[in-house]
Order: sequence, then C-alpha cells, then structure tokens
Amino acid sequence: MGKSKIDIPVVINNKVYTLSGYEGEDYLQNVATYINGKIAECKTSEEYRRMNVEYQGILLALNIADDYFKAKSMADEVSGDNNDKEQQLYELRHEVIEAQIKHEAALKLVEEYKEQVSQLQKKIVQLEAERNQKNVKK
Repeated sequence: MGKSKIDIPVVINNKVYTLSGYEGEDYLQNVATYINGKIAECKTSEEYRRMNVEYQGILLALNIADDYFKAKSMADEVSGDNNDKEQQLYELRHEVIEAQIKHEAALKLVEEYKEQVSQLQKKIVQLEAERNQKNVKK
C-alpha cells in the first residue's frame, strides 16, 4: 500500500501556503524552512531588496538552483567514490579467491610431497634392511 498524499499549511515569507505531497509532514515543513532560509539569505543583500519582485524571484530561484547543483555534484562524487570502492572490493575478493585456490593447491602439493617422503623413507628402510641382510650373510 502506497503513501497517501497530504496537504499541510506552511508559512513562507510571512504568507500561508498549502503544500501537498507524499513525503510526509516533516519533509514538507523542512522544504518551507529551507525556502524561508534562502529568502532571508537573499534579503541580507541591499541589491536584492532594491530589485523588483520578478527579479527577486529569479535571484531566489538561481540561488536554489546553485544549491541543487552543488549538492548534486557532491552526491555524484560520493556515488563515484562508492563505485570505485565497489570495484576495489570486487578486485580484492577476486584476489582472495585466487589466494585461496593457490593455498589449496599448495596444501595438496604438501600432502603429495609428504606421501612421497613417506614412500621414500619406507624405501630407505627397506634398502637398509636389505643391506644389513647382505652384510650379515658375508
């Protein structure tokens, strides 16, 4: 079941507006607070206060767009960093798997060598026994 659309009254620049959305009341209130902050920021400029309402709106929109593109750039950078980290993680996992395969192969060789050593030791014991028997017969 999806979220239902809500309508909430908010105050923006000392006027009441109704915001609608599916995001939730806190989110919509945060949007209004952000807009009020940008308006207050712009009003600190003497040039802004001297502009007509249309230019003020354009300047406000430009400031918001600037914030958006800076945030998007940061998000893209983080996303790129995440992609790099995922690639590094993939490569490390691949290296671990290769190391495990080499380790298993080395263990198998060790076992084979142990078996060969055991066989050779038995052969040595057998040859020494035969030599001792020959020496005893002499």
